[in-house]
Amino acid sequence: QVQLVESGGGLVQAGGSLRLSCAASGSIFSIYTMGWYRQAAGKLRELVATITVGGSTNYANSVKGRFTISRDNAKNTVYLEMNSLQPEDTAVYYCNAEIKETYYYRSRDYWGQGTQVTVSS
Repeated sequence: QVQLVESGGGLVQAGGSLRLSCAASGSIFSIYTMGWYRQAAGKLRELVATITVGGSTNYANSVKGRFTISRDNAKNTVYLEMNSLQPEDTAVYYCNAEIKETYYYRSRDYWGQGTQVTVSS
């Protein structure tokens, strides 16, 4: 069984910073693309950033230049450094990873439980 466990959310003032972490554990053969998504109240879940095994990154336009995604493949962990946070960044942030549990299985998407990020004005 694979688990993704997020940490690092909280309450911060506008202009502040937070760092989210997400560690994958359990039966893991390979981890491919990892990423962060967010869902604000009353809105659909949206992509924030993704990172491939090789380190190629992709960001939503709304966070480019403010957020940085990174990963530590040895620790099966993905990070999201968030700077210059604004009230519109308030949301539940979810970790996502494409994981293959064994050589014989196809990869599939896994999600973390979510961590709340609240930015006050």
